[in-house]
Amino acid sequence: MVTTAFTKEEVLEILSVIADPEIPVVTIQEIGMLRDVKISDAGYEVILTPTYTGCPAMGIIEHDIKMMLDSKGVKPNKVTMVFDPAWNTDWMSDIAKEKMRVYGIAPPLHSSCNMDVFHHNIIKCPRCSSEDTVMISRFGATACKSLFKCNDCKEPFEYFKCHA
Repeated sequence: MVTTAFTKEEVLEILSVIADPEIPVVTIQEIGMLRDVKISDAGYEVILTPTYTGCPAMGIIEHDIKMMLDSKGVKPNKVTMVFDPAWNTDWMSDIAKEKMRVYGIAPPLHSSCNMDVFHHNIIKCPRCSSEDTVMISRFGATACKSLFKCNDCKEPFEYFKCHA
């Protein structure tokens, strides 16, 4: 039997500082991947939902969670990936969206996008706020982003795709 010395809220607070390794200005809590903490006689279980199935950052995030919890004495612990319901951009905080914009990534417009989002919505440049932008590639450096170019400031930028 495990003696649980930490509450769910305390564990969530400890984890609230872990950054998304692909977008280091936002935390896994702000982006909505950190879904829950379950406490039982077996220990602490952190529930995560990746932004995309097969997201390459999940191994790093799981490692970071385990290291952080171990360093604070939150043991034993495990990380469980949950894919249903699927992550969607409604789970992102407004703080995360603004941090992304300041970092140079256009945040998602909303969560219920279809594949024609790029043809029917204006993706604003996160640097100069111009609406005169064009998609260069449906995929950016990672599967969760697309590559755009601003026709006014001439800078390329990524758009964090909305998905539900």
